[in-house]
Amino acid sequence: MTDLEFSKLVENVQKPGRYAGGELNSVLKDKQQIAVRFAFCFPDIYEIGMSHLGMKILYSLLNELDYCWCERVFAPFTDMEASLRENNRALFAIESRDDLSEFDIIGFTLQYELSYTNILNMLALGNVLLLSADRAGLHQLVIAGGPCACNPEPLCDFVDLFVLGEGEEVTAELVSLYRQHKLNASTKDEFLAAAAAIEGVYVPSLYLVKYREDFSVESVAPRDSAPAKVRKRIIKNLDKVFYPDRFVVPYMEIVHDRVIQEIFRGCIRGCRFCQAGMIYRPVREKNLDIVSQQAKCLCDTTGYDEVSLSSLSTSDYSALEPLVDKLLSWSEQDKVSISLPSLRIDSFSPQLLDKISKVRKSGLTFAPEAGTQRMRNVINKNISEEEIINTCKTAFAGGYINIKLYFMMGLPYETMEDIEGIIDLSQRVVDLYYQNPDKPKGKSVQVSISVSTFVPKPFTPFQWAAFDSAESIKAKQQHLLSYTKSKKIKISFSDKETSFLEAVLARGDRRLGAVLLKAFSLGCKMDGWDEFLDFEKWMEAFAACGVDPLFYLRKREYDERLPWDHLDYYVTKGFLQREDEKAAMEAVTENCRQRCSGCGADQGGGCSFEKR
Repeated sequence: MTDLEFSKLVENVQKPGRYAGGELNSVLKDKQQIAVRFAFCFPDIYEIGMSHLGMKILYSLLNELDYCWCERVFAPFTDMEASLRENNRALFAIESRDDLSEFDIIGFTLQYELSYTNILNMLALGNVLLLSADRAGLHQLVIAGGPCACNPEPLCDFVDLFVLGEGEEVTAELVSLYRQHKLNASTKDEFLAAAAAIEGVYVPSLYLVKYREDFSVESVAPRDSAPAKVRKRIIKNLDKVFYPDRFVVPYMEIVHDRVIQEIFRGCIRGCRFCQAGMIYRPVREKNLDIVSQQAKCLCDTTGYDEVSLSSLSTSDYSALEPLVDKLLSWSEQDKVSISLPSLRIDSFSPQLLDKISKVRKSGLTFAPEAGTQRMRNVINKNISEEEIINTCKTAFAGGYINIKLYFMMGLPYETMEDIEGIIDLSQRVVDLYYQNPDKPKGKSVQVSISVSTFVPKPFTPFQWAAFDSAESIKAKQQHLLSYTKSKKIKISFSDKETSFLEAVLARGDRRLGAVLLKAFSLGCKMDGWDEFLDFEKWMEAFAACGVDPLFYLRKREYDERLPWDHLDYYVTKGFLQREDEKAAMEAVTENCRQRCSGCGADQGGGCSFEKR
């Protein structure tokens, strides 16, 4: 596509910078000298995709290979999609502006279940056949990875292979294997059979799924030499694994417009609702000197003036305050601010507050998750109300006036008293501010509470739980609003219909492939955006395919075979069951540093808390 053709394509598009390319640190190569062309596809818009750390890492890693060129493809917004169709143009990669159909490997990252129809839309716009069975050659191999790959079954009709777990090593191995098979003119089946032997690679066409009369899974049988269980891939040493020395710097503002510096993977906490806290185990920390060096390098190569430390629970990094001191040794002079998202309430100190406030001060966000101590014990949050209050007191003493608190409703074993506890706790935070004699004059507090609907996810202790009914969620939301008396408390809810679909897709099986295809044919896409979600069309798709969505929202028994049981994320099913049973008893489990709970994550190596 020439510059003139591109200009015509985007002349009526609101944000052409989403598609223009040419950003600082983007990679251009001579495609005639390249053996493998890889399209890294993010199934949402540019601003979201360009904020994703995984894309930054794999884009740089693959482009370090002299025989591979990795380019970026994002879901076009509605105005750009309309322009592509009006001008009879295919979806293209940003770097070369070549059609998606020209790529050897088309890779999607699965971050959110509501992006699945975007995957189909991007393939269709790129002139790529949707069904894996229809793509006969080795060209246009569709692969996918990311957190949602822990239950890939709803996408098995469309994706040739899935990468389970952490992608740095396995993706490079896959691309190398693909290069070899391409040179040997292998068939697609020959390549897939070889790929299935790589740890962390799941080839769904090599597994036969049988269902019972009640539509539950009876068996999943591997074919040929495919393993009976596919284990996720783990990076054992974060100090030695590849990390970029530069990021692509957008011309336009993105969601997280800053340097993102990873400090560790995994989580010590064991919250029973949290999928990431389970599937990213074991905990592996990166050395603080390496963290500081990488962050400084990225600031130098990008020009960013903010570093965000990335992890599931930043304050659980064992050397956090020494790390912040190390970062401040150069960041203060360079006028670079340090932000610490994902802070634990029980790990927040006045000293840490002082350090992160030196360059820039904004609001603080914490996640109590539940409003009562009973409910926090059920979900194993392991924080007390007094810890929450003391943390807010520290924040107010440090001059903060905006606090955001995250909660959930629809959790297992929840009562209406637990819902009221959300407001009781938030009101106590408001009252605490006005009890502070040193509060800023003329400024009032704002406590924003975000209340999402709980979605039970695979590989968590609550994977067997029922999804709360629409009637129950509506009643709880209405009660929460009527129970709130203070104007200083601002409440927002997640969309009930969005959560409904997320729950269905999260715990679904291969029968949902037909539903996805039908929903897409009816016009469903951008389902994660409230303004685009058409719930009635989804219900029409379920009905047309003879699939009852409520089947996937029901409570499961411990002895039922789950659609993802042939995949292994090291955390054992026995451990998850024990944790669910403890939830019913309102019993807590100590974190990994206090005592090993025998979750099974140590089997993969790299665990800092192996059984003692």
